[in-house]
Amino acid sequence: HVQLVESGGGSVQAGGSLRLSCAASGVETNKPCMAWFRQVPGKGREGLTSLDGDGSPSYVNSVKGRFTISRDNAKMTLYLEMSSLTSEDTATYYCALDSHPSGHCLPYLRVSDYQYWGQGTQVTVS
Repeated sequence: HVQLVESGGGSVQAGGSLRLSCAASGVETNKPCMAWFRQVPGKGREGLTSLDGDGSPSYVNSVKGRFTISRDNAKMTLYLEMSSLTSEDTATYYCALDSHPSGHCLPYLRVSDYQYWGQGTQVTVS
């Protein structure tokens, strides 16, 4: 039974930084594809970045150069380092996991490609 638990959200001033964590448990795939999404009220969930099982990251343009995805495989914990935050980054942030055994992340960061989701952590930038 896969569980994903995010932490690290909170309030930060514009220009500041924040690090989110996502602890995974019950994962059978050794190095699965994992990703970060975010959502604001009234809008769909937006894919931000993904990390292949082999450690290759992918970013959407809006966060490239500001956000960094990483993972501690021993702890099965995914991280999102966020910097140069603006009010437009205010959202609920979710981590997601694709249980396909290949560990390869499909392109386009589609919500439908991920079977497991965390409960979300709120980030507010003011």
